[in-house]
Amino acid sequence: MSTAPMLVVGLGCQRGCPASTLRALLDQALLAHGIALDQVRALASIDLKRDEPGLLQLAEQLAVPLTCFSAEQLAGYEQRLSHRSEIAFERTGCYGIAESAALALAEQLGTPPATLLVTRQKGPKSTLALAVVV
Repeated sequence: MSTAPMLVVGLGCQRGCPASTLRALLDQALLAHGIALDQVRALASIDLKRDEPGLLQLAEQLAVPLTCFSAEQLAGYEQRLSHRSEIAFERTGCYGIAESAALALAEQLGTPPATLLVTRQKGPKSTLALAVVV
């Protein structure tokens, strides 16, 4: 039985961001932090992206669920973000999708308060954060 923590990935992306771009950002973050891909149990984003092809394809490739949260649900995590984006707020109503979604899903699957293992990483057209499920 593995003692490695279960992780969830919060993702934010621009419309049309391909799965390959999201996967490259994920692989880069995992490699940089010495995390195995099999520790990733789920993906999370904002409900505005629930039909985003790149996110859906990435979830399918990794064989993990994609859970989407409303801006109202994500707004509750604002104080815990490492970075607040005015652009994200103007477009979505919350200041950070990747970190907020990762925290929201980690708390839904585990015991609050969740913690970010990897704070916001920015890639081309995308952002990512990793939270630990406890």
